Amino acid sequence: MTPQTDEGPLVDDIAARIRARIMNGELAIGKPLRQAALAAEFGVSRTPVREALRQLQNGGLIEVQPNRGAVVRVPTPWEVRQAYEVRAELEGLAARRAASRITERQLTALREHNAVLREAAERAAGEEAAAGSPATTAANDCFHTVVCEAADNPWLSRMIDRINESFPRNVSSLALAGDERHRQQNIRQHELIVGALTARDADRADEVMRDHVISSGELLTAWYERRSQTVFHG
Repeated sequence: MTPQTDEGPLVDDIAARIRARIMNGELAIGKPLRQAALAAEFGVSRTPVREALRQLQNGGLIEVQPNRGAVVRVPTPWEVRQAYEVRAELEGLAARRAASRITERQLTALREHNAVLREAAERAAGEEAAAGSPATTAANDCFHTVVCEAADNPWLSRMIDRINESFPRNVSSLALAGDERHRQQNIRQHELIVGALTARDADRADEVMRDHVISSGELLTAWYERRSQTVFHG
């Protein structure tokens, strides 16, 4: 918790700005976070930067390593798998609730977000950068956000958000970018989710969403496993 000082709002602002850059991948996992450089960039002293980094460390996004200082933390594979097991149950419930509540406008939005992913996959033609981009990250996130909004349960949405905020949001796109088979599987699974929601089939929507999140979790677990072996040694 940030100490109650006059710099509290400034510390929170700096922490939010660093967090946003970690979540969008601008600050990659394993990257050192130098207090002096960050202080110069934000035009502040080192004190609020140090407190902001401590706040992010308490939240699990960064860690302090001997001889390296603060770095963007690499989640362990078992953390990712366990988090996605919980996320699968929560998003399955969201899809179940959404089946009886989703509007035609929201169904259209789901199809449009998945179309962005499909078009990116078609353009990629083996080029990782084309398939893994800010646009595809946003489209994938928005797809799941629409389902949560249709579920109309703020408690459920907050719990899902908390899990999502534990890992950089660009990693899913990075993992999919290097795997054509899983890119296509991701798109097909989204289509199954849209189909179940269109049919107002709550049981099917729950099932396909859970399967989708679990398979995504396994892909991310494997990606982090490879990354954890190379990020400090590669």
